[in-house]
Amino acid sequence: MERKIQSNGMINLLAMLLVGGAGFGLARYTHARSGTVAVVFIALGALVALVSWFQMRLEERERLEKLEFEELTRSASSSALFNRGETEVFPAQRSREQFERFLVPAFSVLLCLLQIGGGLFLWNDLSKVLAPSLVEPTVFCGLFGVFFIILYVLGKYSTGLAKLQKVRLLRPGATYLLLSAILCLVVVLTIGVGVVTMDMPLMDLYVARALIVLLVLVGVETLINLILELYRPRVKGKVERPIYESRLVSLLGQPEGLITTARETLDYQFGFKVSDTWGFHVLEKYIGWFILAQGGILLLSTSFVFIDAGQQGVQERFGKPLAVWGPGPHLKMPWPVDDVYRYATEQIQTINVGFEQDTNPTAGRAVLWTVNHNKEENFLVANRQKANVDGIPTNANGSVPPPVSLLTVSIPVQFQVTNLEQWAYINEDPVGLLEHLSTSEVVRYLVSVDFQEIMSSGRWEAGVTLRDRIQARADEHQMGAKIVFVGLQDIHPPSKVAPDYEKVVSARSIKEADILSATAEATRSTNQASAQAFETVSTAQADRKQREVSAVAQAALFTNQIPAYLAAPAVYTHRAYLQTLTHSITNARTYLLLTTNTQDVVILNLEDKIRKDILNDLTAPVKSK
Repeated sequence: MERKIQSNGMINLLAMLLVGGAGFGLARYTHARSGTVAVVFIALGALVALVSWFQMRLEERERLEKLEFEELTRSASSSALFNRGETEVFPAQRSREQFERFLVPAFSVLLCLLQIGGGLFLWNDLSKVLAPSLVEPTVFCGLFGVFFIILYVLGKYSTGLAKLQKVRLLRPGATYLLLSAILCLVVVLTIGVGVVTMDMPLMDLYVARALIVLLVLVGVETLINLILELYRPRVKGKVERPIYESRLVSLLGQPEGLITTARETLDYQFGFKVSDTWGFHVLEKYIGWFILAQGGILLLSTSFVFIDAGQQGVQERFGKPLAVWGPGPHLKMPWPVDDVYRYATEQIQTINVGFEQDTNPTAGRAVLWTVNHNKEENFLVANRQKANVDGIPTNANGSVPPPVSLLTVSIPVQFQVTNLEQWAYINEDPVGLLEHLSTSEVVRYLVSVDFQEIMSSGRWEAGVTLRDRIQARADEHQMGAKIVFVGLQDIHPPSKVAPDYEKVVSARSIKEADILSATAEATRSTNQASAQAFETVSTAQADRKQREVSAVAQAALFTNQIPAYLAAPAVYTHRAYLQTLTHSITNARTYLLLTTNTQDVVILNLEDKIRKDILNDLTAPVKSK
């Protein structure tokens, strides 16, 4: 029987080696990523089967050595021959113990590294290269189906034999056989469904990633077993499970072990044989139907579809478009026959050209040109400088400017899906294509406009022009989208040259300010001179007029005085005397003496008195503050 078990272990090892080699070549030829990962499981199972088979041979040698020792010790004459230490008498036992003490942990470490490292390597390899289309998927499915039958039959027989004979070292390789068979079946179903749904490379990639995650989990379990092996108590005579035997692999390879585990757990928790009740027997008997019914209900639930408001859905049957649905409930065939893809057709969507939105937005605070607003890109913009006398454009210092300049601009392009069938099926990546077309039109437009114009007065016109151009390109590719708005914001030179550009702008501003100040001063001086000239001329004219009128009046006065004098010479003389006296004493202090027959003494004080207003100010009380 022991030889039969060893032969079975060798057969398992050879089967996994042959299937693994053939499967690896087939997976590489057909570009099946999931098949490659399944072959990695088969290769690791072959290593486990090799180590377990070698350990079985050591245990078999130890058993035969003990039988031979017992036969020899039955003879009394030979009893003194074997009075030596046990390590010298049983070399096979010593070899087995050293193997389990040193080589088994070392192999477990190697197995853990291969599982985790292989999983990470395969994941990185899948991330670098897109999954190509499979070559000869029918042949691949047929051969992997044969692999499933071979591995499943051998694995089922080996697990049954290990369970009946209680051979613990046959279990690791047998469980890997069953798991490899299940993985082959999963790969066959994946490729088959991918062929039907016309989405084979993507499904193959997803299943390959799921199998890689499973491989890493098995490696983590091996690592945990290694750590627990360091701290577990050693009981002499107690047979332990091998470190490299995976309970996760056993569970996936033999799902019926879940029922046994559940039975033992319930019996232990409730304190009586729950597994002997009729309810548990019914559940154990019809659990397959229960799972099948649950899967059927779950599959039936995929027939009900609800399209949200503002969305439209495209119904596909075996990957081909069938109908376009509006908002509301709908019925369809279950998955994978029918599938529905939803699109937000009423929503205004935005793509960014020239920048990537930063995770730390600067909204609500001022941002200078010297600071990057987002992850920005630079565009080439034309320079239109004024030409000199020779027709060559020059700067203020006489240098020839470059024909183009760099400009940083953030351009959000807002669009709306108007024709869902064109948007979803004519182009493979409509959003990426629209972004590419928008970027192309922005580059073409900016190299044809002036740097100063686009930064100042031409921004609105640029947005309208770019919207029309992008719409025209989108219509050429039948994208089924309407360009709603194209905005130009955050227009500024690159951050590295912004300080120099600010110096130029500052110098130009100072120049304009000086010109305006000089113009204002010239205007003020001109107006002031004109006013003064007008005032002088007006004063001269008024003085001339006064003099003319005075001369005319003086002449008329002498002309009129002659008749008056001739009419009454005495009266005229006295009147003239009195008028002269009146004019003479107008500003003099005058004293009138009305009496003439008195002997009065008049004393005149000719000192000037102080003005009364000054005396009033001096005598006024001072107000305290």
